[in-house]
Amino acid sequence: MNQALWIAKTGLDAQHTRMSTVSNNLANVNTTGFKKDRAVFEDLIYQTVRQPGAQATQDQQLPSGLQIGTGVRAVSTEKMFQQGNLQQTDNSLDMAIEGRGFFQILLPDGNVGYTRDGSFQLNSDGQVVMSNGYPLQPGLFVPEDTQSLSIGKDGTVTAQIPGQAAPVELGNIQLADFVNPAGLQAVGENLFRESAASGVAQQSLPGLNGTGTVVQGSLETSNVNIAEELVNMIETQRAYEVNSKAISAADQSLQFVNQTIG
Repeated sequence: MNQALWIAKTGLDAQHTRMSTVSNNLANVNTTGFKKDRAVFEDLIYQTVRQPGAQATQDQQLPSGLQIGTGVRAVSTEKMFQQGNLQQTDNSLDMAIEGRGFFQILLPDGNVGYTRDGSFQLNSDGQVVMSNGYPLQPGLFVPEDTQSLSIGKDGTVTAQIPGQAAPVELGNIQLADFVNPAGLQAVGENLFRESAASGVAQQSLPGLNGTGTVVQGSLETSNVNIAEELVNMIETQRAYEVNSKAISAADQSLQFVNQTIG
């Protein structure tokens, strides 16, 4: 009976992890470019009392064995990279990626981070940066006297400068894509880092090699579905309650045995 207590305890731990995942999704429902997480579980090792397929007699074989499970554990939290809705802002520096790919960001440690958050701004040098000050890569500088800024779907950035009839090309926005985006390491600040599971970043101009296109004047909203997360929360709460009742039932059985022996 003590085994039942520990099995139910693993269920409580697993549902606690799922509740934390759901809570984080709901907390980031308004975070630009946020991708929701999904908790993934696996059953634990089994105690084999009778091996399936073992010989019951010399001529007969067991059609099924006797295996007792030892519980469950959370094995991963998987990022779901479905496209979020595009919200029009009419801000010339706001960009959204329609399709696959990530903006490349230079981190303070010199490494490159990746993001779907396209709410860019200008710093004092006229460089395009994230709201936390990390610059877009390759570096993009906007002249101080720029009247208007245009960003094409292919990432071409042009500016209208006073005294010049033709727009001036400032550079190109490059996107990065991965074989397994779910393997990226989330580090906060709307940023991801490359990992062994994600594969090496594959740089490309927007619209080429399977990458998405850039939409100027729009932002990608979080892909969290509030109704779905609330349903997940209720399911998790009920599963937690059931595991709690299993612990209570096991405890009552132990109490009955103790009283009987006493």
